[in-house]
Amino acid sequence: MRPVATVAATLAAVLAACSPEEEPVRSDAVEEPGVPALPAQAPEHFGFGAPASPERVALWDIDVKPDGEGLPPGSGTVAEGRQVYEIHCMQCHGPTGTEGPNDRLVSAGAWDQWPAGRTVGGYWPYATTLFDYTRKAMPQATPGTLSDDQVYAVVGYVLHLSGIVAADAVMDSASLAEVEMPARDRFVPDDRMGGPDIR
Repeated sequence: MRPVATVAATLAAVLAACSPEEEPVRSDAVEEPGVPALPAQAPEHFGFGAPASPERVALWDIDVKPDGEGLPPGSGTVAEGRQVYEIHCMQCHGPTGTEGPNDRLVSAGAWDQWPAGRTVGGYWPYATTLFDYTRKAMPQATPGTLSDDQVYAVVGYVLHLSGIVAADAVMDSASLAEVEMPARDRFVPDDRMGGPDIR
């Protein structure tokens, strides 16, 4: 463990290096030979970073809402999704989505037997946010590597495995937003405005 004086001196050196102007030295600072003393106060800014441009913000503004707002252009069929699934998903979720070794995607039980497990059909309330999660977090080892068309396709395939969309379904921003998930009514919006009260 470092002595407090050494940590304080290191902090002072960092603050001094980041500050564009010299700061007055505190009279009560503990001086150590060869180490700058602490400034009287932290600088107003540290001299690094830059304002975020609209283009840079757009790169991170990729959230998809339950109603489909934020879904990107593109489309994918269930058949295309099967190919994506077999290459990128099957090793973790099994050939039919029911095996694992990771989370099961497809429930073998009926939807009316709650809980049917934390599967796509038994637990996920919106197909649109399934797209959002898949695009950001899957495949587990290489998240974010699937194109939007591939994500539309594989989400359509998983929805088909779950008995929610037909084998000839085409998923895009319009059709995905129209999918009614079996578990949608089993979730209650949290509209609390603070404190213990629920409106």
